[in-house]
Amino acid sequence: MTTIIFSTVVGYLLGSISFSYIIAKKIKKVDIRQHGSGNAGATNTLRVLGVGPAILVLLLDALKGIIAVLLGFYLAGEGLAPALAGLMAIIGHNWPIFLKFKGGKGVATTIGVLATLVFLPALYAGILGIVSIVITRFVSLGSLIFLLGTTMITVFFRDYFNYPIEYAYLLLIVTALSFWRHRSNILRLLKGTESKIGQKA
Repeated sequence: MTTIIFSTVVGYLLGSISFSYIIAKKIKKVDIRQHGSGNAGATNTLRVLGVGPAILVLLLDALKGIIAVLLGFYLAGEGLAPALAGLMAIIGHNWPIFLKFKGGKGVATTIGVLATLVFLPALYAGILGIVSIVITRFVSLGSLIFLLGTTMITVFFRDYFNYPIEYAYLLLIVTALSFWRHRSNILRLLKGTESKIGQKA
């Protein structure tokens, strides 16, 4: 139990490191949350700082999720520990303690978590998400397709992949959380007013 609590706390603290905030401060000396869409994440970094910084933020945010899950694996093996550590990394990104709980939407960190926990379902769903982004240029839609697809594949084919039940529960929680965090994007998608990739917010 001690190892689970430790990996959970560390996962949250890792998630709370906002690389978009740090990089925006270094490059432009601005608070990324006061520009563009107001989110501290890779997509808003693309809008505010450009492609290079956005790719760096995407990779670093995903790395937070990967490290959190690997720590859970290292301390306690498969099951609850890596799932909780990954979940808390996502929560930390969304509500970082270092930035007064105002962060991003956790997509890149979620990608890191799911790619480490359930690689094949995340890969299959990731391909669908990327195709969606290429066709529609809506990052939010591609992100939601990725999450929903990964969850459905993992839940329905969990026995085939031999994943612990905790991973299915994690995915259901993460998907519900992400859809809630993207509620404004979903409304804009329905209204046809959602910003496309490369478009200023």
